[in-house]
Amino acid sequence: MNNTATRDTAIAAAVGLMEDGRFRALMERRVAFRTESQVPEQLPELHRYLDEEIIPSVAAMGFASQVFDNPVAGKGPFLIARRIEDPARPTVLIYGHGDVTRGQDAEWREGLAPFCVTAEGDRWYGRGTADNKGQHSINLAALEQVMQARGGRLGFNVVLLLEMGEETGSPGLSEICVAQRELLKADVLIASDGPRLSADRPTLFLGSRGAFNVELRLDARERGYHSGNWGGVIVNPATVLANAIASMTDARGRLLVDGLRPPAIPNSVRAALAGITLGGGPTDPAIDANWGEPGLTPAERLFAWNTLEVLAFKAGNADAPVNAVPPRAVAVMQLRFVVGTDAAQILPALRAHLDAHGFGDVELVSMRHEVSPATRLDPDSPWVRWAAGSMQRTSGSPPAILPNIGGTLPNHVFADLLALPTLWVPHSYAACAQHAPDEHMLVPLTREALALMAGLFWDLGDHQVNM
Repeated sequence: MNNTATRDTAIAAAVGLMEDGRFRALMERRVAFRTESQVPEQLPELHRYLDEEIIPSVAAMGFASQVFDNPVAGKGPFLIARRIEDPARPTVLIYGHGDVTRGQDAEWREGLAPFCVTAEGDRWYGRGTADNKGQHSINLAALEQVMQARGGRLGFNVVLLLEMGEETGSPGLSEICVAQRELLKADVLIASDGPRLSADRPTLFLGSRGAFNVELRLDARERGYHSGNWGGVIVNPATVLANAIASMTDARGRLLVDGLRPPAIPNSVRAALAGITLGGGPTDPAIDANWGEPGLTPAERLFAWNTLEVLAFKAGNADAPVNAVPPRAVAVMQLRFVVGTDAAQILPALRAHLDAHGFGDVELVSMRHEVSPATRLDPDSPWVRWAAGSMQRTSGSPPAILPNIGGTLPNHVFADLLALPTLWVPHSYAACAQHAPDEHMLVPLTREALALMAGLFWDLGDHQVNM
């Protein structure tokens, strides 16, 4: 049988998992594990998902597995499973997470429940169907079908890293990757998380923006004072804080803190984003064309620039206001940032800016002990050209290539600590309700995702990437 026919056979076998009910049965089994990492009492369930579900599944494919306790006490374990065919062949690191957010059982629509799969039309509902049990299950199922099509071989080596604490910020992930660097040694990361650009367009993203949350606080006095008796002669913390924020971002959302503006967008990033159109989905917001940094396209603003957003602002009681100057005001702001921004300098840059603009009394408090750095694989990388070509060969059209997503993933662990090129192929879409009631996966998207991943794994075993 020639290569094209065999590739087609592997893809058809992967898609066939949807047609004969095997993939749904797999998802029903995996969703039933109540792997809520945000609930401390569910720690045994996190172990059980690995021990009873994943390890037997990958053992049937020839993987040798080790489970590592989290170096952070009380947090979920890690699975490292390896299948080494030939050390001379490329090795791919596949990453995913088996933990989920809280079930929110009482908030799901009637007829649905978080820890069982319910099929309605082209949707399969259940916690983890989109984030991330469905996504890593697609990848492992496609891998298995490629191996079977090749007569029990892949033509490359595989290391699987599955964590059980991503929904609590991936505690211990950096430490495990450093401590087990040799076990995790690979040539490329191929992983799946997050949404596609749109449900009907295969997407390849290469990194993620970083995120830094900071609280701005001004405590002026112990209590409020009557605005008629004291307004105009005592400081209003809300007014001060509003002006402090206005010094940091203008009325159109443009970032004004010089120390937090990123370097110029590289040409390869601009080229990758040239054909990207945002929004248009039935639940997507309308894009405000004139919001944000002038001179950039909406795609460049979202994926290639730094943005500073006000997430919350509190002073007094807006639901029941009283005639009093509030004693204090608090705002929570978030910087989403791209490669070229030094995360260690974010807080000093904000402090210097506020001091220079006369807001020395405003207190700044970082809301996270660690900040995930931004990452971005160059869109001109040979790995990107290879992956995009494989995806186009399978789907018939070029994928959307995002130099990084607008959100944040622990990609710096792979890109920086393990020094890997990072390829992310998401199998969800923006309206999947991840982290919310009624989370679901789309059947047509899942069918296409199985085909795409089978094609990628087939091509990885068929050809060396021209580095």
